[in-house]
Amino acid sequence: MEPLSAGELRSALQDLPGWSACTDRAAIGRSFVFADFSEAFGFMARVALAAEKADHHPDWRNVYKTVDVTLTTHDAGGVTARDVALAKVIDAIAGPLGAG
Repeated sequence: MEPLSAGELRSALQDLPGWSACTDRAAIGRSFVFADFSEAFGFMARVALAAEKADHHPDWRNVYKTVDVTLTTHDAGGVTARDVALAKVIDAIAGPLGAG
């Protein structure tokens, strides 16, 4: 799988509100804020199941009610269609709860 070109990445990000290109590496990222730790952890558990099914796993960090997600395809050395697809799944899982 090949990394997206700069134009393809810009186009993909237009369809991914809240996601942006990372400045320090070839990746995309987004922060999700939930009501509390329990909601954040439940979100992470649901994303983990989806990521395992897709055999594509996020880099992430959780502090209390905030989950920071970074997506990149390590084998390709950048953002690929797999990352865009997983970002859409993650957004669907978060729903309006993670919009904060």
